[in-house]
Amino acid sequence: MDRPRPPRPLVVACGVLAVQALALVAVAGVVLAKAATQSSTNLTGALLLAAITLTGAAVLGLCARGLLHVRPAARTPAVVIEVLALPVSYSLAFQAGRVGYGAPIMLSALGVLYLLFTPPVRAVLDRVP
Repeated sequence: MDRPRPPRPLVVACGVLAVQALALVAVAGVVLAKAATQSSTNLTGALLLAAITLTGAAVLGLCARGLLHVRPAARTPAVVIEVLALPVSYSLAFQAGRVGYGAPIMLSALGVLYLLFTPPVRAVLDRVP
């Protein structure tokens, strides 16, 4: 079966997903580095947080790969992760006062959600009944 080429908005969304995945890998590295260098850190909690973060990075990377190959099933987990990122980013930006952390998460999540539902992307990813 010959797959259509991904439209530009889909390629951009995949790029943002890849950047998000790399950011999560960096966060896991920071968590592990802090756990190794600080004596008051809960090591088990830090390892669990790093594992969850790396799992999220892997899922985002797989979503980006699937979307680049124009696989409709890859859109659903990407949308779920981006929708879940919105309350996290809101909490960071406005409730915790960490706009520098929350704003990039919110803007990238909103950008991916927008790009995944543009007409060219819907044309190649929507399933025909």
